[in-house]
Amino acid sequence: MTNIETAFATMAVGLTFFLIFLSSALSILLIVSLWKIFTKAGKPGWASIVPIYNTIVMLEIAGKPIWWIILLFIPVVNLVISIIVIVELANKFGKSGGFAAGLIFLPVIFYPILAFSSAKYTG
Repeated sequence: MTNIETAFATMAVGLTFFLIFLSSALSILLIVSLWKIFTKAGKPGWASIVPIYNTIVMLEIAGKPIWWIILLFIPVVNLVISIIVIVELANKFGKSGGFAAGLIFLPVIFYPILAFSSAKYTG
């Protein structure tokens, strides 16, 4: 193996570890944010780490029927339902449609803002 190959291999390993660290940090940030949002809405915070149950709790917070979880398993329909739930989540915390767009397109920024701001749940 030449020095150039060794350098590229080292850079690839370093980049891989950096990406793993970054994705882990962002995942933890979103989990903590959802935990805080659930707590603000009077739901158990631990529900944010339980798959499927966290979606049920999110539907409850947004004021949507629980059976909508079935719609989330249908391709394309799930996108529409997700957008409706996120817009309603923003509304329940007194936020505008622009904030809901932020939740949809930049969740890593807007979920922590919703979680750690003075927004109150009005459900």
